[in-house]
Amino acid sequence: MRCNRHQAAFVLSLLLGLAACGRVSTEQSVSDQPAHHVDGGFRNTSADFQRPSSLTRWRFMARRLWASYTSPRAFEAPRVANDGKALQAGLINPSITWVGHATLLVQMNGVNALTDPQWSERASPVSWGGPRRLSAPGLAFEDLPPIHVVIISHDHYDHLDLTTVKRLADTHNPLFLVPLGMKAWFAKNGMNHVEELDWWQEREYRGVKFVCLPAQHFSQRTLWDGNERLWASWAMLSLERRLYFSGDTGYFDGFKEIGRKLGPFDLAAVAIGAYVPPEIMKSVHTTPEEAVQTSIDLNARILLGIHWGTFDLAEEPLEEPPGRMLAEVRRRGIDRDQAWIFNIGETRKW
Repeated sequence: MRCNRHQAAFVLSLLLGLAACGRVSTEQSVSDQPAHHVDGGFRNTSADFQRPSSLTRWRFMARRLWASYTSPRAFEAPRVANDGKALQAGLINPSITWVGHATLLVQMNGVNALTDPQWSERASPVSWGGPRRLSAPGLAFEDLPPIHVVIISHDHYDHLDLTTVKRLADTHNPLFLVPLGMKAWFAKNGMNHVEELDWWQEREYRGVKFVCLPAQHFSQRTLWDGNERLWASWAMLSLERRLYFSGDTGYFDGFKEIGRKLGPFDLAAVAIGAYVPPEIMKSVHTTPEEAVQTSIDLNARILLGIHWGTFDLAEEPLEEPPGRMLAEVRRRGIDRDQAWIFNIGETRKW
């Protein structure tokens, strides 16, 4: 279906509005509940968290809308061929594969798990508008091994794609592990093999412990449901390996607490893209330099930079995040072997 410019403008404005801010909630605390629970939803609790002004958000949206018409950007991230056969056979174990953006296939302890699966052409509520995928998925959906568990960090369209999760439910019937408030959304869309967790709650599946962890972000899929569903990062823990997945988050002191309680981690997959302009993005996305600090706070042996090169969501040069991350690694004297930048489709043992 083709869209006219008015339709595209509406969808892009909606998506950018969601990406930039989120609805302001009343943030009335709920008695006998954790501090991040408020009447009707959830909130960030860090004293450093600041929401950009309405004027700043709308200026950002106007710039992005204008640029989408006058100078849309193209980018093809480096990639390697991956037919999935070694993954299906379990020949590289434990393994991690970057499908693109925040989508990782993690194999450990005989469990195949996906993070924030996104195989669609757009990160959008409609098929004819919104951010288009710049780089094709690094692994065809049909080449996936059996998927046992899917973890979701939050409900934004680049992390929770309805078409993809319905296809996974139909073909693999995995257990979906989601933050609080999201189970009803899955049920509304015909998916019931779902368990929702609050921060610091955990679920064990075949010897792998999945822990829902704090993050500093927000949730929203429409103009009316801001922060009604929780956002989170996740840990996957087995006797042999410990992995951290950031989802979307700004830099905050919570990383140090996670590192103290659950570290050391063998690998931390941390977002390094969507950080410009800082007045919009700083509180809700990590810069490449902050991702390095995050891995230090988590006491992670390896940092894997994710969330770049797939969707054009911000204003930094699309190719910039990996170089900045590796420059920060060099500046801090960290061994280069402990900082991973994958090609799309790449699999490594960890």
